[in-house]
Amino acid sequence: MAQTSSAHGRRLALAATATLLAALVAGCSSFGEDKTARQQPARIYADARDEMSSGNYDKAIPLFEKLEGRAAGTPLAQQAQLEKAYAQYKSNDQGAALATIDRFLKQHPASPATDYALYLKGIVNFNDNLGPMSFLARQDLSERDQKAAKESFEAFRELVARFPESKYSGDARARMRYIVNSLAAYEVHVARYYFSRGAYVAAANRAQNAITDYQDVPAVEEALFIMMRSYEQLGLQALAADTRRVMEKNYPKSEYLTRGSKGPDRPWWMFW
Repeated sequence: MAQTSSAHGRRLALAATATLLAALVAGCSSFGEDKTARQQPARIYADARDEMSSGNYDKAIPLFEKLEGRAAGTPLAQQAQLEKAYAQYKSNDQGAALATIDRFLKQHPASPATDYALYLKGIVNFNDNLGPMSFLARQDLSERDQKAAKESFEAFRELVARFPESKYSGDARARMRYIVNSLAAYEVHVARYYFSRGAYVAAANRAQNAITDYQDVPAVEEALFIMMRSYEQLGLQALAADTRRVMEKNYPKSEYLTRGSKGPDRPWWMFW
């Protein structure tokens, strides 16, 4: 009787174990199931857009990837690719976003969305939000990566050249002006640093770069002044006088000359 009861118990235990294993297998199968498998592309796109609207960019990206494959060869697939790039950008994965955009431009050179792709490429490198003119209130671009700034400028320049009437071209032109001003300001920033350290040759050279490479921008005024002061410190009085004449002709009301005459205890870059 005891042996029969023991055997019965073992059978019950084995049955319970088998049931548990079956449940685990079913659970794992359910967990790995592609929930989009039976969905139409339009539904996948709607779900991805909902995730985007909620700020869940990490959840939107795989949905757009599914849609790229599911709707391959259609305008919807192109749309998914661009929106995935934007989601990657908003997820702070700029490298992935740029790779997606470059792939789009290579695969769809005649796409009607090429202007937006170029604009988005400029924005990702610009490292700013898409809001019109919002960049004006943000960190000075001259303090950022200059390589990215130049790549941003090139993307905007291609957009404006190829699609001058695009709805994105106006903002692109404004950003291009801002980038040029900031790149020039960066050169002047470096020149000012060299001058403050007594490296007058380096200061004059960097100021000259700003004047040569970025004409008709506000930073040129200070660049000329740094050149003049550097020449003075180097004892190159003729060059200093020539630079002063150029500065006085182009900036007759410049305050740099008066601020710069305050002596060594009050450099022109100190306003307090």
